[in-house]
Amino acid sequence: MSDFDLVLSGTVVTADRVIEGGFVAVRDGKIAMVGQGEAPLAREKHALGKALILPGAIDAQVHSLSQRDQEDFIWSTRSAAAGGVTTIVDMPYDEGNLVCSAAAVQRKLDHAGPQARVDFALYGTIDPEEGTVRIREMAAAGVAAFKFSTFGTDAKRFPRIPPALLAECFAAIAPTGLSAGVHNEIHEAVDAHMARVRASGITDWRAHGLSRPPITELLADVEIFETGALTGCPAHVVHSSLARGAELAARYRAEGHAASVEVCIHYLTLDEEHDVCRLGGKAKINPPIRSRAEVEALWRQVALGHVDLVSTDHVSWSEDRKTKPAMLDNASGVPGLEVMLPLFVKGALERGIPLTSAARLMARNPARHFRIADQKGALEIGKDADIAVLTHEPALYDAVASGHNVVGWSPYHGMTLPWRVSGTFLRGIQVFDGRAVLAEPGSGRFVRPPLTLPIET
Repeated sequence: MSDFDLVLSGTVVTADRVIEGGFVAVRDGKIAMVGQGEAPLAREKHALGKALILPGAIDAQVHSLSQRDQEDFIWSTRSAAAGGVTTIVDMPYDEGNLVCSAAAVQRKLDHAGPQARVDFALYGTIDPEEGTVRIREMAAAGVAAFKFSTFGTDAKRFPRIPPALLAECFAAIAPTGLSAGVHNEIHEAVDAHMARVRASGITDWRAHGLSRPPITELLADVEIFETGALTGCPAHVVHSSLARGAELAARYRAEGHAASVEVCIHYLTLDEEHDVCRLGGKAKINPPIRSRAEVEALWRQVALGHVDLVSTDHVSWSEDRKTKPAMLDNASGVPGLEVMLPLFVKGALERGIPLTSAARLMARNPARHFRIADQKGALEIGKDADIAVLTHEPALYDAVASGHNVVGWSPYHGMTLPWRVSGTFLRGIQVFDGRAVLAEPGSGRFVRPPLTLPIET
């Protein structure tokens, strides 16, 4: 008689150690044993040799619904399964449904639930005209964090939250124990630099970086961390393109404040002088892709332990919105769910950074950050058996041929990935076999933190 439902044996990677010749055993969808040596009996066994067995990644920043009738959860979660990502945390700036109330949370759950192939958590935000009045009800409805922006692209859908209102939001969130994540670019500073670029007549790939120099980002970082320090709310910078941002977060933490910083995989992979120059609008992201020197400086911050989360900021804009001749006319953002984990493993190994950092920055830390660590984020007994398997099979990434993306383009297209995702398991069930996504729409579940506040009436 089998002791377990599933056993995977190979190189087990946790946030604390790498277990050569290790195994992970699963029973009833939960991790039941992690060990080394001879694997126990199971109804289903996979001897994976030297393959890496990691906790399924939690992508802390996904935009499934930014473009109407484009990607949706049916595709974002398909890309996630193919990339070893077992939980996505979706952003609240949906075209047609700003997630700024308990009712809006429920609308999104009703929409996403039948489509999702992997598990998902949700961000909430506010409508500036309403202010903070719905923050408590959204916490009760199950959002895992709140998102704001010091820069605005649309007064309703992606609004700028000015300093006084941002402080009110932080103060309202603090009693819930949830974090306040903020898009970190100062609106007035970007406007001023944008005007200078337009006046100069520069319209090619250089325009974007010139319109958002580092000072526009760093000023926002300080505003965010100071607001958190003054209100007692966990303050989170959702995408630092600069090593200085990680250094600032570390300083605030050293002073006893709850300050954290997230670095997207594109800031650890792409650079301005080679990739933005080559890709043009397909590499337009806010904040911008920086220099190769800055890429390496960010990796040093990863090595020092100053980076808290690694994510994608995934959004799959249709190609026509990313190929306009004038750089500033293109939509901002890129897809990345399918390759975040292999890209990070590649970058870490090239720089001598332990693989434990992958389990820490893309699984354990996100689970703790979004307060879902009771269920997710680690190969530990009692937690969901969310597992990613990577095998050493060097190959060029072909975004068109993979078939797991709604768009046929990627800024990472043509890059050599030494490791590929050869299997993904969600709660012990295989959802990706290395070639095909096996999970049906509706397989994913909504993941929420424990209820901390009653709904006020």
